[in-house]
Amino acid sequence: MIKTVLTKKAIDLLQKLIKTTSYSGEEGKTAYLLKEWLTQHGIQAHRDKNNVWAMNKHFDRNKPSILLNSHHDTVRPNSGYTRDPFEPLIENGRMYGLGSNDAGGALVSLISTFLYYYEKDDLKYNLIFAATAEEETAGKNGLRDLLLKLPKISFALVGEPTEMHLAVAEKGLLVIDAQARGTSGHTAHTNTDNAIYRAIEDISWIKNFKFPKVSPLLGEVKMTVSMIEAGKQHNIVPAKCAFVIDVRVNEAYSNNEVFEIIDTNTSSTLSPRSFRLNSSSIPLSHPFVQAGLRLGRKTYGSPTLSDQACLSCPSLKMGPGNSLRSHQANEYILIKEIADGISLFIDILGEIV
Repeated sequence: MIKTVLTKKAIDLLQKLIKTTSYSGEEGKTAYLLKEWLTQHGIQAHRDKNNVWAMNKHFDRNKPSILLNSHHDTVRPNSGYTRDPFEPLIENGRMYGLGSNDAGGALVSLISTFLYYYEKDDLKYNLIFAATAEEETAGKNGLRDLLLKLPKISFALVGEPTEMHLAVAEKGLLVIDAQARGTSGHTAHTNTDNAIYRAIEDISWIKNFKFPKVSPLLGEVKMTVSMIEAGKQHNIVPAKCAFVIDVRVNEAYSNNEVFEIIDTNTSSTLSPRSFRLNSSSIPLSHPFVQAGLRLGRKTYGSPTLSDQACLSCPSLKMGPGNSLRSHQANEYILIKEIADGISLFIDILGEIV
């Protein structure tokens, strides 16, 4: 019965969140809404910037802590929407709306799970719930900033759409700005020092190179040249050609190691935007993973990045919804997925806490 009540509360909260604009970096209204929801349910909630968090009623600093985290920011709706992205209609068991799947369903499932355990006084672990900002842009004022204010975390459950399976590994992200240099000149004259041709040589290497360490969970390191710019006029050989390399890194390499390999094998000047979005993984022997397996969940490696990249403790990504729906037009989540998510989160944590 209590799970049914929690599901109804979660659905109502998600509809309110969908109605409230929360683009990444502009989450003030949903932060207010979430803090008020926690307060209305008798929970002492805290807010810093647009991050909202709470600790279980009988928090004990002598116990290890589990973080239940998801984000409340969204991307902007794309031009393919045929529905109002801020109208959370429920049709045929689906709730439509921007952020419903990524990651509203996971967020309301975790806050409901936290509410379920909030007053229990016999937990082996503390529980900390955090609804954080700026996940979609890997911003500096999201989970990374909040972690500086939280107690030490022993394990983190990051809510993202995984169909409630266990994403035990996640690829990291390394974005590199590259610039090939040549010599400017008139196209009518002989000039072999064309910056575009130099860039092509490096891009060809990027396209064909295979990193030797292949992960059984995450597969190969994947490099993609996703942007390129050169030249201003048809009759002038450009002296510069800029391009961007998007690298998805498996857990066999650190971002620094991958950068060194690329830099050694290319002639362009490379500038990494950040080294901090590293891959992550958790041992299959971890108690949460084992509890999930006992309840019929599967393990897999996720190609998409999340706030796990901010964490230094063991962490796992899990939540209702399907990652393929994220950022798509007419985004939706199934009501049944939310109900199942709350039930499974409660049951898995029940075997641990």
